[in-house]
Amino acid sequence: MRLTGVCAHLFGSALVGLAFLLVGGIADLGAGWTNEAAAQSGGSVRPPASANKWAPAQPGKIVPQGGGDAQTWGGAGNVPNTAGPQGSDARMWRDIRRGAAGTISGQNRRDAQLIQAEGWSWQAMRNTRIFNFGAWVLAGTIAVLLLFFIYRRRIPIDGGESGRTIERFNNLERFAHWLTAVSFVILGLTGLAMLYGREVLIPVLGKSGFAGLMEVGKYAHNYLGFAFIVGIVLMVVIWLRQNLPDKYDIPWLLKGGGLITKGHPAARKFNAGQKMIFWSVVVIGGIISYTGVMLLFPETETLAQKQGHQYWHAVLALIMIAVIIAHIYIGSLGMKGAFQAMGSGKVDENWAKQHHSAWVEEAAAKDGKAPAGGAAE
Repeated sequence: MRLTGVCAHLFGSALVGLAFLLVGGIADLGAGWTNEAAAQSGGSVRPPASANKWAPAQPGKIVPQGGGDAQTWGGAGNVPNTAGPQGSDARMWRDIRRGAAGTISGQNRRDAQLIQAEGWSWQAMRNTRIFNFGAWVLAGTIAVLLLFFIYRRRIPIDGGESGRTIERFNNLERFAHWLTAVSFVILGLTGLAMLYGREVLIPVLGKSGFAGLMEVGKYAHNYLGFAFIVGIVLMVVIWLRQNLPDKYDIPWLLKGGGLITKGHPAARKFNAGQKMIFWSVVVIGGIISYTGVMLLFPETETLAQKQGHQYWHAVLALIMIAVIIAHIYIGSLGMKGAFQAMGSGKVDENWAKQHHSAWVEEAAAKDGKAPAGGAAE
């Protein structure tokens, strides 16, 4: 009992820590993005170090090509027009860093931009802030789930299995779920490989092995995104009404869904936790899908817009991966009998009464019969 209490305190502390990590990480990313936006608007722009390579450290001599007398340079009016640059033009480089365009003979005006320096800011943010944010969020999620398993173990079926089953999801519902789930798992893995592959996979696979893997991963990531979008649409069409708030949600949340303490609050087909998963997939997944599609067609937007879409695509995808890891845990290792709901579509009657008692009562009333043994509260 004492060990259980310690684990409960650790689990609670870990949840609070993960919440602060998420909030702090998002705030840090937001601050970084604000700084980059200021740089793009010219608020804090400095010429690159390479811009000063032509600047003389001190006045000196320059010898014209083909011989001739050396001329003093570095002072006003001492350098002929044909002798070369006098030094760095700070105003010119400042304008270039702000995206100033020159004159070109081609039709694509974007080619007139000499330097797109905001890309350096984006690369720095991706390789530091987003990189670290994702690592901490994913590691924190796994740590919390590990503590939860130590504290709660696998949640059993009260009273054991009855031997009687009830249909929870039909074939169409399971198809929509697995289409969304499988596509997202592949999208998540390939996305993580893009973000962390240089540091994690190249030392293991080598550069050629990683290149071959990502050749396939790139196409999988691009095209399976459309399967994920179809899955989200199907989920909305099938389950939207059942995932609207109802009177059981607040009591379920106040009791922790029966996951942390014993005793399971009543719920309809989807409890408050599952509704949170649903809306996370629909809202966050929808934004990820939108930004992903925009990145597939870069000609439709500016470079700054592409960088903004990459930012939100990466950050929200990392949060979504953490949410789905927790969802997979509860639906498999964390709760006995849960996987059958999406596996065969049928669950044990005692499991249904334990976790979705109001749904069992409604289903029984619809069929014109009372549930055996009553509904568990």
